[in-house]
Amino acid sequence: MFKLFKIVAFLEGVSYLAILANMLFIKPNNIDLYQTFLFPIGMTHGILFMAYLLLAVMLKALMKWSGKDLFLILFASIIPFGTFWVEKKYLSSK
Repeated sequence: MFKLFKIVAFLEGVSYLAILANMLFIKPNNIDLYQTFLFPIGMTHGILFMAYLLLAVMLKALMKWSGKDLFLILFASIIPFGTFWVEKKYLSSK
């Protein structure tokens, strides 16, 4: 489950950046292309986001994270590049 969480954390971070890039760079220049990418990127990100939250809660006891650590790990999912920070701080040394 730990390895799955690492993969989901990375993919969730990438999907978050993809949805932001779609919004910031494609939308102002090409609204049709923006709308084409919006659903698949958004749906993928939503599924990965929910999987990230669920796996983090499930791993709390296994990884012996404190409540504060779990809060930071969950909060990182709403910050751009946050899941990459979680990978470096909490997941890379294991």
